[in-house]
Amino acid sequence: MITLNDISMNFTLATDHVTNLKEFLVHMAKGKLAFREFKALENISFTVNKGEVVGIIGANGAGKSTLLKIISGIMTPTKGNVEVKGTISPMLELGAGFDPDLSARENIFLNGAVLGYSKSFLQSKYDEIVEFSELADFIENPIRNFSSGMIMRLAFAIATVVDPDVLIIDEILSVGDAHFQKKSERRMKSMITGGTTVLLVSHSLEQIRSLCQRTVWLNKGRLQMAGRVEDVCGAYEEFER
Repeated sequence: MITLNDISMNFTLATDHVTNLKEFLVHMAKGKLAFREFKALENISFTVNKGEVVGIIGANGAGKSTLLKIISGIMTPTKGNVEVKGTISPMLELGAGFDPDLSARENIFLNGAVLGYSKSFLQSKYDEIVEFSELADFIENPIRNFSSGMIMRLAFAIATVVDPDVLIIDEILSVGDAHFQKKSERRMKSMITGGTTVLLVSHSLEQIRSLCQRTVWLNKGRLQMAGRVEDVCGAYEEFER
């Protein structure tokens, strides 16, 4: 379902502290700009089988979100290639694809279109999305007034209204109250039972242990360990201690 072959991702960063475009152009014209190469990912290879739930763990800056963006097709790796079979529903950043000045109702159709849903499909699923998000009382309000938890509810309800072949989640289950976290986990488990392949990034090892069948541990852009959930989570906990 998902195959990563020797994935590397490099970024070129300016070493000078330039705060605006004018400073940047002046430094560039004088030849004073200095750059360094940052290796976000180095030689990552693994496979995720159809219907498998794989957790990705690691400290902040380990390359987890970058890896998910490459798998989702948002970024192109510097080296290597990714093969994904089937439709992808990425949930990478809360509110990505939302317009803060539009109402929650309008954003259902906007974000749904970004995810590839037709207007007729969204109309048929509208009530289900609103009910799951628990935002009926706020559905005509602009989402700029929403909390991050409310935006998460809306994003999750839209993205999971169908069963995609591949669901990619970056920390979104860790936001919101305990009630909605449990509700989201139940829907995820339902999707998993239906054969959806899931990649889940989370700092909650409890979530990883509860939902995943295998775990990948990234450390400073490298694949530190991959395998059984308990083995990898145990090694990660020992490393952190």
